[in-house]
Amino acid sequence: MPESQSDPRVYFAAERTMLAWLRTGIAIMAFGFVVARFGLFLRLIQVQGGPVHSHGISPYLGTALVLLGVLATAGGAVQYQRFRHTLPRASIPASSSPEFVLGISWALVLVGLALGIVLIV
Repeated sequence: MPESQSDPRVYFAAERTMLAWLRTGIAIMAFGFVVARFGLFLRLIQVQGGPVHSHGISPYLGTALVLLGVLATAGGAVQYQRFRHTLPRASIPASSSPEFVLGISWALVLVGLALGIVLIV
């Protein structure tokens, strides 16, 4: 049985993919924050007299991971937006709200950029 051009499952699959990119970006940003703050933890141990061999690279590596998470989130949002515009209007369910998903994505991009700036300064 051939599928029609106005199958809403295509739209929902694209939305699930967008949410997967969003989840991946958040996870990478969180991991980057942990890596950046691990350097602070090492410095505290060093101040207390513990033997720590730190190269001081963790804030930069953590910031790079945060920016990679920002890139994943922004890339997923752009890809979703482009694909959504190629779908016929009949394929997009009336109850869907693509602006909500995109708004959250771009808000997380801004928060990630701010976090990256705070971590590096």
